[in-house]
Amino acid sequence: MTQAPVQRGRRERPVTTFTVTGTSRTSPGLVRVELRADDAEAFAERFGASAYTDRYVKLALPQPDGTEVVRTYTVLEPDPATATMAIEFVVHGDEGYAGPWAARAEVGDSLGMRGPGGAYAPDVDADWHLLAGDEAGLPAIRAALAALPASATARVVLLAPEDHHVDLPTTDDTEVTWVTDDLPGAVRAVEWLPGRAYAFVHGEADAVMHGVRPYLLKERGLPRADVSVSGYWRRGRTEEGFRDWKAELRASEGDDG
Repeated sequence: MTQAPVQRGRRERPVTTFTVTGTSRTSPGLVRVELRADDAEAFAERFGASAYTDRYVKLALPQPDGTEVVRTYTVLEPDPATATMAIEFVVHGDEGYAGPWAARAEVGDSLGMRGPGGAYAPDVDADWHLLAGDEAGLPAIRAALAALPASATARVVLLAPEDHHVDLPTTDDTEVTWVTDDLPGAVRAVEWLPGRAYAFVHGEADAVMHGVRPYLLKERGLPRADVSVSGYWRRGRTEEGFRDWKAELRASEGDDG
């Protein structure tokens, strides 16, 4: 079994086995896989204690050659009462490991999972929320929007091909902008509203870490505690290589990115 490297000083979470209970196409480019934990008590214990909307898990995805590949995904709609949840996968034909697995997944298939982790939930005391990302960040952004009260103000920027667009939960004052390129430019184009902003920006590492983060922290002067910004992937790197890159970035900057 191929596993992600264990970070020094962190205790490895136990593995929970999940069974596929259904699949569907959220859009032409997204596959939604419904899952149920075989150990309902363990699921309730781990997910019931998590209030984060960016909950993520490490999936051990079985491959046709009998190996397993570990990939990180955001969890949607975890229900401790039924030990169920969903995960959405971007599918680009036969490219990669996770998308093809999701495309061929059938009811009764099983896979192992570690988690959840997470670090963000929208602060309801903020005056407005800025949520931005690409297809990788889309599930966490959807979860954040669903957690906002109806009275909240949200500005959302999403980078994705048109066939990957999905319906989003909205508040009474939500504006959504879909773009096909230049996420940092689209974020800068958002009208900056008065009051305290609370930001969540996740997606391709170069775009969010070098394009958006300096804009929010330096130009807009947001406190670090009011910004959740991180790369979910990096162009040209596998997840294993991306983890190495993130570790190097944290070491060079002396913070958690």
